[in-house]
Amino acid sequence: MLREYLIYGLLLLATAGQIANANQDKEDSFELFNIEGYRLLRYRSPTPQHSDYAKTLSTESLLALLDSKLPIALLDVQPLPWNRVFIQKEPRLHIPGSVWIPNVGRGELEQEWESYFRVHLQKVTKGDKHYPIVIYCRADCWMSWNALKRANSWGYSNLFWYRNGSDGWLENELETVVAIPEPFKPKL
Repeated sequence: MLREYLIYGLLLLATAGQIANANQDKEDSFELFNIEGYRLLRYRSPTPQHSDYAKTLSTESLLALLDSKLPIALLDVQPLPWNRVFIQKEPRLHIPGSVWIPNVGRGELEQEWESYFRVHLQKVTKGDKHYPIVIYCRADCWMSWNALKRANSWGYSNLFWYRNGSDGWLENELETVVAIPEPFKPKL
């Protein structure tokens, strides 16, 4: 009889622990995303396998797309500290032909960063919202996911997500170039 009570007690504790963990996951999830569904915190953490806003590309499928010679825009959204200038401690290596527009994948954008993103989307697509755009950052980085969601909300419809980002590119020992961020000129 004592054995059954012990087992029952352990089951109750395990169930209570699972409920507490589930509640904590819900709280964490609530705090990680804003009401519009953009990731706000812990950008460097596992991302979904796919995006509802874009076709997800493997390294092989990105290489095939690039080899197809179809026009395509490559946007690197890797964040970079900003304090009246971009503060870069080490070179950023990215996919040749990419345009680096830092910080546009944040969960909430100030108006100047939103304008910066819109201007560069307009520029790389030549005003065509159906122009193919590949957006990436690093592996396990929500910045690219947020940027895709935002571009989609503005009507861009031919979006691709290179989920493995520059990390996946480097792991496959593919050619890289040193990135230079596009100038950001906020109103002072």
